[in-house]
Amino acid sequence: MPSLPVLVLMVILPLLLIGIMLLVRQIYGNPIPRYGRRKPLMLPVHLSMPAKPEWVRQEIIKLKAQGPDLGCRHIAMIFNRRYAAKGMTVGKTYVSNVIRKYYYDIHVIRQKLKCRKLTAGPRNRIWGLDLTGKTDDQGQLHSILSILDHGTRANLTLAVLKNKSTATLLRALANGIERFGRPQTLRTDNEAMFRSWLFRISLWLVGIRHQRIEPHCPWQNGRIERFFGTLKHALDHWAVENRDQLNTSLHLFRLWYNHIRPHQNLQGHTPAEAWTGKNIFQRCSQKEFWFEAWDGLLTGYYLPA
Repeated sequence: MPSLPVLVLMVILPLLLIGIMLLVRQIYGNPIPRYGRRKPLMLPVHLSMPAKPEWVRQEIIKLKAQGPDLGCRHIAMIFNRRYAAKGMTVGKTYVSNVIRKYYYDIHVIRQKLKCRKLTAGPRNRIWGLDLTGKTDDQGQLHSILSILDHGTRANLTLAVLKNKSTATLLRALANGIERFGRPQTLRTDNEAMFRSWLFRISLWLVGIRHQRIEPHCPWQNGRIERFFGTLKHALDHWAVENRDQLNTSLHLFRLWYNHIRPHQNLQGHTPAEAWTGKNIFQRCSQKEFWFEAWDGLLTGYYLPA
């Protein structure tokens, strides 16, 4: 056990030190820095990051509203591919900050895009052309070509291709032009056959403007993408044995899509009625025929005008 003087020193010495520190603080202020209340580091003006133009923020908001599933890195990649040649790029951190700060604006734009009312337009102004695929029971993947008229939503071509060569695509396109007329503009994506010199020169010779969507922006050809959504929803529940059966099934689907199924953005008309300009609500004939195909997957009434 320590002696009495040692105990006195152990008690008095800390109190004396605390008194000295309080006296120094009263005279000279607080010499001990209070961590957690540090002043922010101010960079010189020439080292600070320049602000982005307003159109950059608007473009990021638009991209996120159009593609809600796109991540910050993907949006930055799309933006840089489009505008790097103009001297403007963004990083994923900037995109993340914009999305987090303007989340409400993105939500408002997205709701407007969903609720916008589209009406029928003139036919043969813009055609959308794209490819999808279907695997048969033997595991063979078949390429499916579709051509859609933007104004009337009419499906002009829906067929299985032997291959995806430029010559095969041009042959199918020529058959569509011979049957339905020549469009002013043909809109495609950026696959290799659409970028080939043969495809581009052929369109130029017949007087069709070729319009390719920007990379990684499928919504710019949204009408045919929406058509493929309807087609794939039915194909996922329909098994095919071979190429010939698939072609027959696609013929029935095209008949159902153009003549039986009413289109929401055509005010209840079918694409075939929008193409011909017939008003089914003022028809004179009262005949109607029940249509059913694909074991009940495709059903509806055919109402002749």
